[in-house]
Amino acid sequence: MGCPLTRHRSRRGPAREPGPTDSLWGAPSPGESRWPGGIAVGIIIALQMVLPEPLSFGPRIVLPIIELVLLITLVAANPNRFDEESRDLRIVSIGLIVVISAANAAALGLLIGQLVRSSSPLAGSTLMYSAVAIWATNIVTFGIWYWEIDRGGPIRRCMADHPRPDFIFPQMENPGVTDSPWSPVFFDYLYVSLTNSTAFSPTDTLPLTHRAKLLMSLQGVASLATIAILAARGVNILNGSK
Repeated sequence: MGCPLTRHRSRRGPAREPGPTDSLWGAPSPGESRWPGGIAVGIIIALQMVLPEPLSFGPRIVLPIIELVLLITLVAANPNRFDEESRDLRIVSIGLIVVISAANAAALGLLIGQLVRSSSPLAGSTLMYSAVAIWATNIVTFGIWYWEIDRGGPIRRCMADHPRPDFIFPQMENPGVTDSPWSPVFFDYLYVSLTNSTAFSPTDTLPLTHRAKLLMSLQGVASLATIAILAARGVNILNGSK
């Protein structure tokens, strides 16, 4: 998908003059479809639906319906226009991620509560499957977070004078390894999220801003807690307990 934003001047001031550090700022994106992010949210909704009732607040169907309504609103609108409407849609987009993040954090808290209870109504295998679903949701959710915040989001990245980057990718430090000006896409941010969830630290992509470091820290803590639950429950199952 092409990006019409490159034809417009930013409302934040004149475009930056090209300089020797342009590769470190990241090349303007040629444009991205919203579908990768939309499919990711769909996967999250499906993962939330497999969680048992004790790991959700109220009826299990309510939250997925709210998320689906917000997702349909984003997909039905035109997110590529750089105007008042697109800024409103960005607020909706960020709001959707906040709702998903809060729901997954709450599910993780309830999961920990079920684990430490002496008489949990959930079987050990159910707790393990739920922990895997929460861990996978965590990866996809933070991948969307990184995609939405880096250099102002997928729309702002289309501008030649996009904001300072939140992440530095290897291709930005070594522009000679690509055939053309390179800009990250959704899959790159999902990969960053996956490696951060497994290594509990940045790997080849480094956070530059405080908000990026905060998000990666929160993700690392949540991932560590979830994996600890899996390990503890696995040991209990091997020992023959519930």
